[in-house]
Amino acid sequence: MQYTFSNRISSLKPSAIREILKATSQPGVIPFAAGNPAPESLPIDAIRHFLGEILEEHPIEALQYGISEGYTPLRNVLLKRMNESFSSVHDFDDLIIVSGAQQAVELTCKVFLNEGDTVICENPSFIGSLNAIRSYNVNLCGIELEYDGIDIAKLERALLEETNIKAIYLIPNFQNPTGITMSLKKRKAVYELAKKYSIIIIEDNPYGDLRFSGEELPTIKSMDTEGLVVYCGSFSKILSAGIRVGYALAPAQIIQKLVVAKQVSDVHTNLISQMLAERFLTQSDFESHIVKIKEIYRHKSSLMMNGIEQHFDKRIAFTRPEGGLFLWCTLPQDVDMLDYVKRAAAKGVAVVPGVAFLTNPLVGCNSFRLNYSTPTDEQIINGIEILGGIPLNN
Repeated sequence: MQYTFSNRISSLKPSAIREILKATSQPGVIPFAAGNPAPESLPIDAIRHFLGEILEEHPIEALQYGISEGYTPLRNVLLKRMNESFSSVHDFDDLIIVSGAQQAVELTCKVFLNEGDTVICENPSFIGSLNAIRSYNVNLCGIELEYDGIDIAKLERALLEETNIKAIYLIPNFQNPTGITMSLKKRKAVYELAKKYSIIIIEDNPYGDLRFSGEELPTIKSMDTEGLVVYCGSFSKILSAGIRVGYALAPAQIIQKLVVAKQVSDVHTNLISQMLAERFLTQSDFESHIVKIKEIYRHKSSLMMNGIEQHFDKRIAFTRPEGGLFLWCTLPQDVDMLDYVKRAAAKGVAVVPGVAFLTNPLVGCNSFRLNYSTPTDEQIINGIEILGGIPLNN
């Protein structure tokens, strides 16, 4: 039978990262293309302990349906943490627990977007969110990044020239794929523009707890006096990626619509995972755990950057992240990036071609993304040396 798929799905391509990850599962491949938390960052003993307690003390609650808004104790502790640590909760705000931060982005798209609308985002940006946005048959308008975040002049020009703009999607901290952090000045400027043009901001912050150098910066949500920001957070990088627990903090009117959208999607987030996350926040030494993760990524990122300085051709530019999981390398303009990536794969090193992260993949890109959280120290040392030994011109 010949199938006719919906317009929303037929134009979508498989995630390039997911496809590349299939290759990284092969023995001996150095996984610079991945984006998984470091295995040594996973609190396995604490998870085993808390899961045992949950099933011993509250087995029926853990195994039954829950409410779509999320496990109430977890919602309460997250609201408290967002208020005390980030000053990001306003009187008009509420919070919903979702199945990872990407679901928060996708449900926000479902709530706000109609076919033909426009979403402005950084270019490049996270492919998972780009595909979530694309699935609503909207216009993606990408704005180039500078060393300190989105180009504000080009953002305002787009706000003036584009039609039916519904949202601005941003990853201000240790951006995926570039590792760039948006400056405080630009955060304020972006919010003022959103206020001026009455545009929703989707602030995606899955890496915010992972700053290992530099100065902490306030969230854009903390500046949200007008109820314009949907803040998306996640436990994927600080507890476990596999438990699929994230959250959205937004004005209560928006949260009410997200609840309805989630009921249609999956009813509620995995309840055992929510109960695990709540216990981890309240009954473990959470802050010491975060410090441990930061030290792991400070070490791994330094190992990778030092290797790049030692082995890469000096014409290859790269970002120096202050946190998160990724850095971004840019080849000289006369080098074929896709050919370079293929030659790297042939030598057993998997990286993600930058074109995967573009709002318009047909434009072309001379960059590629490296991940330092997943590989071991030995793999980082060997992999960077291998990449450095690949001639730029074949």
